[in-house]
Amino acid sequence: MITVEADISDLWPEQSNWEALAQTACQQAVSVSASDFLLAKDYETEISVCFSDNDTVHALNKTWRDKDRPTNVLSFPMMEAEELAKIKNRAGSECLLGDIILAFDVAKKEALEKGISLENHVTHLITHGTLHLLGYDHILDNEAEIMEDLERKALAQLDIPDPYSDHETGKEGLDE
Repeated sequence: MITVEADISDLWPEQSNWEALAQTACQQAVSVSASDFLLAKDYETEISVCFSDNDTVHALNKTWRDKDRPTNVLSFPMMEAEELAKIKNRAGSECLLGDIILAFDVAKKEALEKGISLENHVTHLITHGTLHLLGYDHILDNEAEIMEDLERKALAQLDIPDPYSDHETGKEGLDE
């Protein structure tokens, strides 16, 4: 079972249910991954999603990635992929997968540029961030293909169009 703890800044529009969106996006990402066993009722898994601002994300990006700018989403896994794989053999395990932090202004600007709803874009960003928490990456081209395919699959199940259909690779769109 996946529990999502959401912390939502006042910047984020109140008309959207960001907590429910985060729960759905995280669950969907886990469901298409090799760690889908975490959805079973005998596992207690927690993900923290912080709907934040550009300044906070900028500071984190500079501190942890040495990139002096805000980005759309950052993920901070709490365990290595090998540790996660070991949990599969221990039913009843509890784990904190990690934290996902979103920057409102960057996400809003990207959604406008893409001509999509903020909700759909944020669902994609959280899906992407969750896959990072599960050990997926996009540094190498073959890793990027695997991760993007999982994102497409998760989003398609939520009736969200392919976020990568307008460019060759997702590396331009997701700067994590």
